[in-house]
Amino acid sequence: MPDHDAAREEFLQQLREAQRSLDAGFAHLPPAPQTALDDRAAAILQEAATRLRDNDPYGHPLYAGQMLKPPHPIARAAYALAMSINPNNHALDGGRASSAMEIEAVAEIAKMFGWDEHLGHLASGGTFANLEALWIAGQLAREQNRPLGIAASDQAHYTHARISCVLGLPFVSIASGSDGQMNLRALEGELQKGTVGTVVATLGTTATGAVDPLDRIIALGERYNFRLHVDAAYGGYFILAANAGNPLAFRALPDPRIDSIVVDPHKHGLQPYGCGCVLFRDPTAGRFYKHDSPYTYFTSRDLHLGEISLECSRAGASAVALWATQKLLPYTRGGEFARGLEAGCEAARSFYEQINFRGPFVGTMIRPALDIVCWTVRGRTPEESSARAEAIFKEARRRDLYLALAKLPVRYFPWEMWDKRAVSEANAMHPTYVTCLRSVLMKPDHREWLPEIISRLDAAVTAVIG
Repeated sequence: MPDHDAAREEFLQQLREAQRSLDAGFAHLPPAPQTALDDRAAAILQEAATRLRDNDPYGHPLYAGQMLKPPHPIARAAYALAMSINPNNHALDGGRASSAMEIEAVAEIAKMFGWDEHLGHLASGGTFANLEALWIAGQLAREQNRPLGIAASDQAHYTHARISCVLGLPFVSIASGSDGQMNLRALEGELQKGTVGTVVATLGTTATGAVDPLDRIIALGERYNFRLHVDAAYGGYFILAANAGNPLAFRALPDPRIDSIVVDPHKHGLQPYGCGCVLFRDPTAGRFYKHDSPYTYFTSRDLHLGEISLECSRAGASAVALWATQKLLPYTRGGEFARGLEAGCEAARSFYEQINFRGPFVGTMIRPALDIVCWTVRGRTPEESSARAEAIFKEARRRDLYLALAKLPVRYFPWEMWDKRAVSEANAMHPTYVTCLRSVLMKPDHREWLPEIISRLDAAVTAVIG
């Protein structure tokens, strides 16, 4: 493996060569003024570099906190290359090549899910992609005089409740079980009321990585008439991983009863922020986007991506970066891309097994389905466990181990881990939460770095608890 400096120099050299090739395509034009960066600009860049040190080392394997996966070097290079012309993928006038690359890249994502026909595009992220999916759901519900309600698990991303509010759609939160998955009895109870028109199934909750039982939710559709949206922003790419948990859910993704899917290439797709993707099973959903903008769509009769997107201006560089990454790392089972996902699953399960009931730690009753692990610290009460978890979190940072914190329902943990006599009657009678330590082991290198991670974690525990 090349060292850091050699890899950086190789990256810059390849980018310079690609930039020369791009520039050659416009060499026939008369010379035009170019803005150069002078000494003052160089000083500002140095200041920016210094200020950017006030970040955690997101790309390093000792960063095992939030969902921050470094983009692949080819994605970074392709993005920078495209930014030299700064294409806008709203209309073909602003980005013919990058629009074509977006269509090809989105088709590869649809193919990964087993969708032969689709309507889709990239978005600024999962939030906006989910907004578009629920917007279409609401439009269809009104058109067909069906229930407007949106139902999602209480562990679904909070954005669904926000989006429903923005769209003026009723929202109902469905309780999750101790496995972190949507409780289907609770879901069916809401469906029986006749007020739910769209069900959101989450493949990879952002707290624990739990995967809703998509196959069984689909089966409910045989008795109840609802639209099914799959929020796979975090977990969608694990359809390629041979060792992903709840495999029946991933195998169900090609099912024709799924109406829309969201996935975030800027998570496991190795892309820079922001890059989300929304897919609709029925291409006729595009009719709801129809609008008249004659000053924008005048150079081609072909589809302009702005005609099937709520967002207008969108970075064509995102499409170029995704397209380039897919060319280098195709979405094939057993391929290099898939093996990287599998390494994360393996690291999470190994980590879970090594820390669960080890010393002061207790893991959730949710065995990692993907690459997220949550655990807390023994204490007489959930409040004491929370305080200890927060103290260990801070101590680990002092030892250059970067974790995250999450608040989870106490039902995710064995109740007997706390002293029942010390737990107040109020807490015993009402749902309570406990602050947990959380790790997202989404870098393939995490598997090899587990011994170092655990060693630093143990040192932090010793410093806090003794």
